[in-house]
This record gives sequence, C-alpha cells and structure tokens, in this order.
Amino acid sequence: MGDQIGLRAAADQLGVHYMTAYRYVRSGRLPASKVDGEWMIDPDDLVRLRERPMPAGRPVGAAPRTVHRERLEARLIAGDEVGSWGVVEAALGSGATPAEVLGELIGPALTSIGARWAAGELSIADEHRGSAVAHRLIARLGPRFARPGRRRGRVVLGSAPGDQHSLPTAILSDLLRGAGLEVVDLGADCPAGSFVDAADVVGRPCVIGVCVTAPEVLPVVPELLDELRRDLEDCEVIAGGGAIDPDVDLDATVDRFVTLASRARALPSSRDRGLGSGA
Repeated sequence: MGDQIGLRAAADQLGVHYMTAYRYVRSGRLPASKVDGEWMIDPDDLVRLRERPMPAGRPVGAAPRTVHRERLEARLIAGDEVGSWGVVEAALGSGATPAEVLGELIGPALTSIGARWAAGELSIADEHRGSAVAHRLIARLGPRFARPGRRRGRVVLGSAPGDQHSLPTAILSDLLRGAGLEVVDLGADCPAGSFVDAADVVGRPCVIGVCVTAPEVLPVVPELLDELRRDLEDCEVIAGGGAIDPDVDLDATVDRFVTLASRARALPSSRDRGLGSGA
C-alpha cells in the first residue's frame, strides 16, 4: 500500500473533476477514508479504478450484485449514510428490486461485517457504525414494500430473549409485508410476554416468528417455544435465524411464513372455539 493522497490529487491523476472523484468515493466506486476531515485515497486503488472502469449506459440488470455489495459494505463501515444510499440507488437503477437490495446487498454486507469483526479485522465501532447506517437504509426502503389490498395473514416477529440483533427482523418484516402479510416487528431481546401481547394486538390466530442470530441464546429457545405454544394455542410458533441455520434462504423463509399465515387465517381463534363449545 502506497502513501495516501488527497481527493483533489486523486482527481488530477484520474483526469476528472474534483466532484466526479467525490461521487466515486460516495458511491463506493473509489475506496477512501477520512483523515482529519479530508478524504484520503490509496494510489493503488486509483490503478484498480482505471483498470476496471464502470461503463456508462450499462443495461438494466447488468451491474453485478457483488460490486454493489462490496461498495455498500465499504460505505457502511465508514458510517457514510449518503454514500450507502447512493449505492442502493445505483443498484435499484440497475434493475435490482427492493427485496433484492435487502436480501442480496444489505443482508450479506452486514453478515460480512459481522464476520470481519469476529475475526478481529474490524473494531466494534466499525460494526456499530455499519449497523446504524443499515437501520436507516432499511427504514428508507420500508415504504417500497407497502402493498394495497387485503392482508394474506398476520405475523409477529422478534428476536429471542438476550439476542440484541434487530436488523434481521427488520429485513424479514419488510419482505413479509411485500408478500402481503400484516407484520408486527418487536425487534431485539423479546421475552415471551411481548410475543403474547403483540399477538393479542395484531389479532389471533397468527404466526409467531422467533429470530435467533446470537448463538449464545440458543439454550433459552426451547423453553421459550414451549411457553409460546402453551400460551398461544391458536398460533403457529416457529424459530429460525443465523444461529439455527447459517445458510438461511430468505425466499424460502418468506414462502413458509405466507403458507403458515394463510393457513392460520382460516382457523377460528381459541376464544371463538371456547365460546362455540359453551365454555
């Protein structure tokens, strides 16, 4: 790695306007880091940029998802919300759907950041910056998953007690809303009572989805599921997530929720069954 140079010097070497070089940085096309308030670039990255230019007028859907994911990951680590959203917009402009942005860009980028933190390559501050920006990206994408018409079923999502991850449920919630389900997302660290209360609010019967991302909380999951199935007899209760299956298939997960929610919607609630029996 050579001595880093400033953004203006990088623009001169590339033969482009300063603002063009700045857009390269903010879109993730040109790696850079801020030092004392100034963007600094490794000259080796300038060489790589020259060798692998992004052609103008790329046809819709042709931009490789891996390129967008790598750029997004770099911008997330830098805590650069504007640049991260620029990558998202570039992916959408290339033909990616909002669901693909969540499942093929944001999700994998966060998984990679987490793995790099666990390997000691990134600091906890890097991981937290990336997660904070990712939350805001997901929030900006959320309205794109709104779907008119009658809901196909009801779902309550939340992470297991002690699991501090809320991004997985946020991503899955939007995908399920896009599939026509009504979703309540409880976020991180949810005790059994929170699931029960939310099921009463959204309406039973429904599907209860427990997300387990942190391996250390796995021991509490069987007891949690038993308690939920006992208290929510008219609901489907399922658990999943990276700690249970590292190779989670989001499409298959969405299909499973749709099937279970549609089936549950056709059933009477336990309260209705009790009234019908004269209890």
